Amino acid sequence: MTMFYEKLLEVSDSSHVKTEEKMSRHTTFRAGGPAAYYVSPADARELGEVIRLCRREEVPYCILGNGSNLLVGDGGFDGVVISMTAGFSGCRVDSDRCEIAAGAGASLSRVGKAALEAGLTGFEFAAGIPGTVGGAVVMNAGAYGSETKDILESVRVMTMEGEEKVLSLPELELGYRTSCIPANHYIVLEARYRLKPGDRDEIKAYMDDLAGRRKSRQPLEFPSAGSTFKRPAGNFAGKLIEEAGLAGYRVGGAEVSGKHCGFVINRDHATASDIMTLCQDVKRRVKEHSGVELEMEVKTLGRF
Repeated sequence: MTMFYEKLLEVSDSSHVKTEEKMSRHTTFRAGGPAAYYVSPADARELGEVIRLCRREEVPYCILGNGSNLLVGDGGFDGVVISMTAGFSGCRVDSDRCEIAAGAGASLSRVGKAALEAGLTGFEFAAGIPGTVGGAVVMNAGAYGSETKDILESVRVMTMEGEEKVLSLPELELGYRTSCIPANHYIVLEARYRLKPGDRDEIKAYMDDLAGRRKSRQPLEFPSAGSTFKRPAGNFAGKLIEEAGLAGYRVGGAEVSGKHCGFVINRDHATASDIMTLCQDVKRRVKEHSGVELEMEVKTLGRF
């Protein structure tokens, strides 16, 4: 037992801590090596204690939601992965104010269901995104012409010092797949959404329509992290990848989806190295073909 592990158990319940936890279990790519420590805090107090310990001991840490935008290297991560899905998954609806307050670890599908049941419209576009509230805020997640910033009221965060503060929409500095949160090392605790009254049948019909579009156009039957590359200005990553002749291109078990070239999929027991090598090949080939430099939307962690 390492000294750091002993200190970790002083601030976090032993049932909340795992060692050498395979990250393939916690990312939608279903690939990646182990995290040295995997902690699931029950509340903000425990989260703050873990963060302060990591900073004191100079141990790196990473905040994890659904793992739907993350690729962990096969060599694993020599630090602490902090999962928000256990202690921060609550969802409260205020129908009179047309507001929903959701914890960072709550799935977007769960919030979408709550909005539907309350007859609140505006969240439909996000309900099918396979992520959590925290991740959606951090990257201003969007789909079908709408973005998180369109419905967000405010966000409660934790600072590196373990203090809590509330950020207004302007303070979040939300742009295309960006926010002020990573640069300030904030941790999202809860988001408050402002929606509008709507008809439940119409909301359900729109959700079903978007779900049908996703199923018909995206390779949902394979593990992936969704759109692998950011949309370049004035173009679409999938279109550029297809035009470069890369539909179906494979490296090991990783493949550029022939159904939607913007998706890199784990087709057959791909390693993180397979996926990373394929992504680098795609970036190089697209640059050669069109002159456009693709930027990965998927974040990476650990040793590759």
